[in-house]
Amino acid sequence: MPKGPRGQKRPTDTVANAIRVAKILTGEVEEDMGDSSKDKAAQSLGRRGGAARREKLSPERRAEIARKAAAKRWGR
Repeated sequence: MPKGPRGQKRPTDTVANAIRVAKILTGEVEEDMGDSSKDKAAQSLGRRGGAARREKLSPERRAEIARKAAAKRWGR
């Protein structure tokens, strides 16, 4: 059986996958999201880090960063 990007098992053919999706939607089978295999402590630190950086930056600096990101994204 093929594996997804995080190692979850997936049906080999399209019909089997469609049947699995239908069973998940009707509640016959629970969807197995699996474990992200990441350290929970590291995940919580990462979440706090983004918020701390946001609080530390001035609104002008955040706008500057956003403009630079948009320019890169849209290839100005």
